[in-house]
Formats: sequence, C-alpha cells, structure tokens
Amino acid sequence: MLKASSIIIIMNKLPIAKRVQILTMLCEGVSMRAISRMADVSFNTVKKMLVDAGPACIAFHDVNVVGVKTQRVQCDELWSFTYAKQKNVAKAKTAPAGAGDTWTWTAIDADSKLIISWLVGSRDAACAHQFMSDVASRIKNRVQLTTDGYKAYFDAVEDSFLGEIDYAVLIKIYGRHNAEGTTRYSPAECIGTRMEVVNGEPDPSHISTSYVERHNLTMRMHMRRFTRLTNGFSKKFQHHVWMVALYTVFYNFTKVHKTLRVTPAMEAGLTDRVWTFEDLANMIDATIEKPGKRGPYKNRAISN
Repeated sequence: MLKASSIIIIMNKLPIAKRVQILTMLCEGVSMRAISRMADVSFNTVKKMLVDAGPACIAFHDVNVVGVKTQRVQCDELWSFTYAKQKNVAKAKTAPAGAGDTWTWTAIDADSKLIISWLVGSRDAACAHQFMSDVASRIKNRVQLTTDGYKAYFDAVEDSFLGEIDYAVLIKIYGRHNAEGTTRYSPAECIGTRMEVVNGEPDPSHISTSYVERHNLTMRMHMRRFTRLTNGFSKKFQHHVWMVALYTVFYNFTKVHKTLRVTPAMEAGLTDRVWTFEDLANMIDATIEKPGKRGPYKNRAISN
C-alpha cells in the first residue's frame, strides 16, 4: 500500500485537438456552457482554458503589435455589462468587483483592419487617457485619427500624441423616435453627421468611423458575452478582459479578412503567415510552462 505522502498527482492535459476545439468555439461566439456540452468537457475545463489564454494573449499582443505603420486610425467604445446592468448592481446579491457597465475601447487601422490597441473598463477620462497612450505607443508614424464626439478623447489625444497627429471627430446627428414602431433597443434614426477638425490637417474624405463601428458588430458576433438579450454576458470582469484578449489575437493573426484575403497582421506586415488555432494553443502552453519567477502581466483593464 502506498502512503499518502508518496502519491504523486499528475494533472491530465487535454489533447491538442481538444484544446484547439475549445479555443475555436470561444472565438466563434459559442457560450462556455455550450462548449462544455459540445466538447464533452467540464465547464471548469473551458474556464481554465480562458484563464490561461487571457494573460498569454495580452503578453503576445504587447510584444507583437508594435511599430505599426498606418495612415488612418479609427477609435470607438463598445458597451456591454458584467454580472448585471448598472441600474441593477445596487440591489444585486454578492455583486463582484467590476459589476455593471463595461466598455471595450478599440483602435482599428482603417487600411489593414488591424486591432492596434484595446482596453476594457469604464467610459471615462482615465480610461480614455490609458487607451490613447497605448495607441500612440504602438504607432510608428504620424497618422490621421477619427473618433466620435466623446469629449474625453480630446485631452487624451493631445496628451498622448503631443500634437503630432491629424485629428478629427465625426458627430452623428439623430432624429427623434417615431411614436409608432419605436422599439426599446433601436436607436433613433441618424439624419446626418458633422465633422470637426481638432488638430492638424486631416483629409476630409477619410474622416470616418465606419470601419471601427462595423468591427463592433464583428466583436458581438464572435464573443457570446457581447450578444444582447442573452444570458451569455460576463459574470466576472476579469473573464471579460481575458476573452477580449483571446479574440484580439485570433482576429489579428488567425482570421482571414474577407476583403483583404489575408489576416490583418499580415496586411500590416507584422507576420508572414496565417496563424492556426494550434499555433495559438502552443503559444498559450509555452507561456504557461515558461520557467522563471511569475510577475504581473501588463494590465489592460481598468475596473469599474
């Protein structure tokens, strides 16, 4: 009989094909509960894959998406919520830190469609400054930037780019809802736009947020926790951050853009091949198994 002290417990490692299957479904808009059923693994196994993938993808993005050469950048913020909507947090039971409105900030290269930078947090000046500072640190040359009219951008852009930028805002003008046919989740009709130059000499023909707004839809389609009117929303703020980190690497390096016929990272000159989910799984494994002292990874989120 073996003594308890002599028993060595070895954690079973999922086969690479199973890990690839889980990562693929995470990035294709399947909920974690559904992945557990379809892949015949426990929910905790799926969660562990996400927990491992998040920090690894954050580190990968920080190392590989740098020195970007671009001419036009568009930025926007995408709303979602964690645990409960903001109005319900006060009366929610055991609401975790970060519960409530959750905003995902993204910066897109209008030509290569590359996600240059992202941030998950609140929609306030602190997040705007951290986000814009990261955007500026990844771009190699002077660019034309377009955002919406959110005022927090103005100081953030000025402080981050120090005036070395051609910056304009595109403000949409909405009409009133019609009394008939008005729905709770439908925005008012956009009846026009107004352009305002903030700095430099931006080309009026390229003052647009169309690409980044279209990318908001792509994010909602590829991540279940962004889908409206479902129970797939994030229950923990940090899990939301990790999913966005995984999606960003998938979108930049694995997903072939329909119009470009290559991945955004290839179009931007950051890689010379299409990455596979097996490559992503191996990258995550290498990050986890890398020996040495563990330290905090670069924080890409500001808690609500």
